[in-house]
Amino acid sequence: MEPLVERISIHGYRAAREVELRPRSLCALVGEASTGKSTVLSAIWSLLDAAAPVPGAEDLSHGGDRVQIEAASGERTFFLDARPPGTLNLNREGAPPTLFLPASLRGGALAAPSTTDEAVRAAELLRLGPVDPFAPHLNGDGGPAIVTGLERLCEAGMRGLVILIEEPELYLSPQAQRYLYRLLRRLAEGNQILYTTHASTLLSVAHLEELALVRHREDRGTTLCQPEALATDESFRALSEFDAERSEIFLARAALLVEGMTEKLAFPFAFDALGYDPDREAVAILECGGKANIPLFARICVECGIPFVVVHDRDAPRGELPNESEQVTNGAIVKVAGRGRIVTLVPDFEALVGLTSKRSRKPRKAYVRFRDGTAVPKPLVDAVQRVVAAARGEHADAPGRARAA
Repeated sequence: MEPLVERISIHGYRAAREVELRPRSLCALVGEASTGKSTVLSAIWSLLDAAAPVPGAEDLSHGGDRVQIEAASGERTFFLDARPPGTLNLNREGAPPTLFLPASLRGGALAAPSTTDEAVRAAELLRLGPVDPFAPHLNGDGGPAIVTGLERLCEAGMRGLVILIEEPELYLSPQAQRYLYRLLRRLAEGNQILYTTHASTLLSVAHLEELALVRHREDRGTTLCQPEALATDESFRALSEFDAERSEIFLARAALLVEGMTEKLAFPFAFDALGYDPDREAVAILECGGKANIPLFARICVECGIPFVVVHDRDAPRGELPNESEQVTNGAIVKVAGRGRIVTLVPDFEALVGLTSKRSRKPRKAYVRFRDGTAVPKPLVDAVQRVVAAARGEHADAPGRARAA
């Protein structure tokens, strides 16, 4: 289904000084707290529904005197042009009915006021319905109430709604979050849903085009980065390789891509030895399930504008060429990531940190080696410092082909 709203532009509204968004029928706004995700939803609600408050002086961007919000739907264009407090030009005639579910109402009415009959009916369905005795984790107030409410919208065949949801995962278990994501996908078949989230369970790497990565820059305010869809074969591979833990890269400031579990378990101790905490720095250490998968994960980071550093084995001593297959894989990594993002371990991680070749105990031995205060080898120091610098925004990292605004 084509999205009900194809393009949204926001200018001068709070932190959204200049934001352009082209949402699909399902669109996840992903980013850290206070980057402007909720601002985008509030702006859309202000434009599309008469029940929303008109932007006031407190909503003006720093240094601005005018709020402009515009949306396109087919041949129609809706706009709001305000110079608080005196001037308001507004055209929302023919706008799709809009239902807004802010996080502040999660324990009560769930939906903010609406003015159209369809949205009012949808809001009533969210609040009605019997308790399911066989699914107690989906009943109750707050998050569970949204799950059962969205079930009722699906069962009622509601169509033609723009539904805005702040953090639908609140108060839900991981199992309920996964079920909620399937409900959102089902409901988006006849409606358009935009939601903010901090939950990796509500993100799908197979649908990169449905993500809008929200960031905040002091010089520009809120910015959005929308990746292009992966090719069909890459999308299938990504779906098979990504789980909720790997999807955390969409919520990270930077990613450290490593070959396997040994490196993933060992690197946090390298961070600690150097005085860093990867979680505090919002660095995702992502094991790629083997060196051959690194180009795929690097491509996803490039598409999404996620700063990253790759660490991989050269798989040959210095002065000797790797075998042909390793040369091909190493070349593929360089082609996607670029040499500036790569730290190559010579000949490999195990030799660098002094591990034996007994593979079954490598992760434990790596853990013990770094825990006992052994000096961190220089290449690992380099990798840690570079990815921390990237997370802190201390050096540029090209956003690749993703659309940025």
